[in-house]
Amino acid sequence: MPASDAATPVVSAFYDRFPYPGDPLQDGPPPGYNWRWCVDSAWAAAFGAVPSRPSSGPRSWRILDAGCGTGVSTDYLCHLNPGSSVLAVDISPGALEVASSRTRRSGAAAQVRELRIEQRSLLDLAGEGPFDYINSVGVLHHLRQPEAGLRALAGLLRPGGLLHLFLYADGGRWEIHRTQRALALLGAGTGDEGLRLGRQLLAELPETNRLRRHHEQRWALDTTADANFADMYLHPQETSYNLDRLMVFVAAAGLEFVGFSNPEVWDPARLLQGDLLERAQALSPRDQWTLVEELDPDISHFEFFLSQGAVCLPDWGSDAALLAARAEVNRCLWGWPSTSLMGPDLMPLSLSAEGLSLMRALEAAPELAIDELPLDWPLAQRLAVARQLLEQRVLLPVL
Repeated sequence: MPASDAATPVVSAFYDRFPYPGDPLQDGPPPGYNWRWCVDSAWAAAFGAVPSRPSSGPRSWRILDAGCGTGVSTDYLCHLNPGSSVLAVDISPGALEVASSRTRRSGAAAQVRELRIEQRSLLDLAGEGPFDYINSVGVLHHLRQPEAGLRALAGLLRPGGLLHLFLYADGGRWEIHRTQRALALLGAGTGDEGLRLGRQLLAELPETNRLRRHHEQRWALDTTADANFADMYLHPQETSYNLDRLMVFVAAAGLEFVGFSNPEVWDPARLLQGDLLERAQALSPRDQWTLVEELDPDISHFEFFLSQGAVCLPDWGSDAALLAARAEVNRCLWGWPSTSLMGPDLMPLSLSAEGLSLMRALEAAPELAIDELPLDWPLAQRLAVARQLLEQRVLLPVL
C-alpha cells in the first residue's frame, strides 16, 4: 500500500478546493527567474562553486519537486535547468491539473530531458532517487508528521546533493495563528463559507485591531487570490517552528544545515549599527541568527538549504585558488550583457567596466582559469575584479 501521512486526505481535498499557489496561467516561459530554482545558482550559493559542465550542453540535473502544487515551481525548474530531468509530485489532483496546464502552455517539457507530473505522496517515492536537487517549498509543515516527510526526502537525496526547504516560522505568524484559531472557534470550516467568513472577519474588525491592521499592512496583496487567502487562514493542517526546533528537526533526519537561501534576512547589519552591530558580529553565526529572530518578529518563514553529508567550501580567500579557478556567468541575471543589470534577487546591480570585461572573457573561453584569460591586467587587478564579481554573485566558480 502506498505510504501517506495521516493528514493526506483532508489536505488533498483542501487543495482540490483551493489549488495553490493561485498564480495565473500564461503562454510562454514564466516571468523572470528565482535563482533558488536554478540549480547552478543554488549549488554555487550553497557549496561555493558548481561542478564542471559536460563536454557539450548544460549540466543535466536530476530534480524532484516534492509538493509542486499548481506547478509554479515546476515551471521555473524546467525553464531554468535546461536538459535536466524533473519529477513533480503532489497529492492534490486538482492542483496537478493546473500544473499540467501551466507547464503545457509554457512549453516546459521542451526545455528538459524528461518532465513527469504525478499524483503521489512524497512519502511514496522509493526507487525514484537519488536526486541531485530536491525542492520542497511550503510542504512539510502541512504533514501531520513533518519528521517522516523530511526523512523520506533525505533518503531520496544523493550524497552531496542539495535540498531546498521552506517552513513556517512562529514569530511572523503570531497574528495569522490567532486569526486561524478565531475562525475555527466560529465554525468557519475550510471551504467557501470559511473563505467568506474569513474575509468578512478581517474587513469588519475595528480598524485599530492588531489582526486587521497586520493583515492589511502585510498580507492583503498576497492573499488577493482566494486560494492564497485560504492557504493562509483556513488550512486544516499546519506546523511552524522557531530556530531551535528547526535545527533539531534537521538533525533528526541526519542532514546538514548548509545555510539560509535568504541570508540577507539573517544578517544583523539589517537591524543594528555601531557598537550594537559590533557586539552582534562577535557572536557565532548561530547566535547571530537567534539574535535576528528575537529582534524581528516579522520573520514568517525559514527558507534554507540542507545537504546529505558534510559541506567543505572552497577557499576563495586564497589568491592562488581564485586565480586557478574557472568560472561562468550566473544565468539568473536580467539584462546581461551590460553593466546595468537586475541581479540574482531581482534588484538593480551595477558592474564595473572591468567586471563586464572579465565576465565576457570567461564566456568566450570557459575552459581557461581566471589567471589565463587574455586580459592585459596585473594579477592584483584580476583578483580585485573577480572578488567583486563573487560578492555580487554574478560569477559562479567552477570546480
